[in-house]
Amino acid sequence: MSDAYVVGDPDGLSPLLVAVRDAIARELHAQVALRGERIELADLPEVSYQVTIQVERALRLWRPGPPPRGEARSEAG
Repeated sequence: MSDAYVVGDPDGLSPLLVAVRDAIARELHAQVALRGERIELADLPEVSYQVTIQVERALRLWRPGPPPRGEARSEAG
C-alpha cells in the first residue's frame, strides 16, 4: 500500500476509508434512532441495505484531496 493512503490521518485509514466509515456510522446512527435505540435481528437485512446505499453514495461522491473550504465532504448527498 502506498504511503499516500495513510499520510496525515492519525488512525491510519485512507481518506476514502474515512469517508466510508463516516457513511456507515451516520446510517447506523440513523437506523438505531428510527428503531427506538434497538436493531432487531429481523431488521438486519434492511439496515444492511441502507448502509450499503450510503456507502455507495460516499464512494460515488468521494474525490481525492481535501474538501473545499467550509464544506464537509461527508455532508454531500
